[in-house]
Amino acid sequence: MSSVNLMAREVAAKIVFYGPGLSGKTTSLRKIYETVRPAHRGEMMSIATEGDRTLFFDFLPVKVERVGDCSVRLALYTVPGQVFYNATRKLVLQGADGVVFVADSQAEAMDANRESLSNLEENLLENGIRLDRFPLVMQWNKRDLDHVLSVEELRRELNPRGVPDFETAATNGRGVMDALKTITRLVIKDLRAKRIVPPPRPAPPPPGSAPAGLEAQLSQHLSQRQPPAATPTAATASPAATASSSIATPVPRTLTAPAPPRVEPATVPVVAPNTGSKLLGPTSALAPGDLFDHARAAEAAFTAGDYTTCVTACTDAVRRAMAFAGEGTLAQQAFLLHVDGSDLLRLQGLSTLPQLRVDDAAFALYVLMQVFVRLNAVGLPTAG
Repeated sequence: MSSVNLMAREVAAKIVFYGPGLSGKTTSLRKIYETVRPAHRGEMMSIATEGDRTLFFDFLPVKVERVGDCSVRLALYTVPGQVFYNATRKLVLQGADGVVFVADSQAEAMDANRESLSNLEENLLENGIRLDRFPLVMQWNKRDLDHVLSVEELRRELNPRGVPDFETAATNGRGVMDALKTITRLVIKDLRAKRIVPPPRPAPPPPGSAPAGLEAQLSQHLSQRQPPAATPTAATASPAATASSSIATPVPRTLTAPAPPRVEPATVPVVAPNTGSKLLGPTSALAPGDLFDHARAAEAAFTAGDYTTCVTACTDAVRRAMAFAGEGTLAQQAFLLHVDGSDLLRLQGLSTLPQLRVDDAAFALYVLMQVFVRLNAVGLPTAG
């Protein structure tokens, strides 16, 4: 089942490679794994028998291109093709958002293809899903072999619905990525129709225009914090202004009353920006001593409206903070500290954006505070 992380602007979708045994499902995933850049793929897990058949499933989380301003993360699975593993196929198929059916193009495999496609339809129907209304792509695999059936015959037997199909050779990767791209587009289109994918965020205003949204609220809040301009009093007003006022609005002596005591705004302490105040912000208040200066730098950049510097400072501080969990990858450190991994991935992705907004910087500060809270909870760093 697809999931949406609104804070990280990330959509996670599940795609299952289905088909008869030895049709090339696992080989297709391996070729995808080899093709995708290492930064955009996770660890591939496979459980195989002596006959090199997938006994359970392969799982490959792949990050693909953005949809609007949302990144898309695909979880790719395969199912065992043997008929006696149908219970496992049902489990893996649960929550799927799309299916790539990998058919064996050899003539002797046609009965197995039909049986597997019928099994797919039955298992989906048990979950309340009709195959003719479900994102589906067909792979005519093993096209690199001799004496395979024609595409027209395969379409007539297995694709009467006319869904997108591709001639593939999983051993060399031909056509595999094309099939993956197409099923991804179909899944995203289906999620949009179901209103699962969030709408794009409004574009940033052009330079010189008034800020909108959260940025406008912050600007308004900052302007309200400024001390109001001093109004002239009788002691400071010029004689001409006093005379003009008395002529324009004469006040009878009988209505004159002593003015009540007034508390001037200047009696309320106001911290003006860039005055070197050492008051702690929420991020620096949570920071360990070794990271205090990094947190202050991030907060100062946010206050100054330098959102790129704020995100950069937060990213560096997060990296240093996670190192307190010990050596290992960022994913391992996040697991030990119970930090949301999707938030860390989103923070890393912000550094690649050409233009950052106030909500991006606010999110970076939120992630940094989240890491500081987890460090405090586990008592890190320990006193040296």
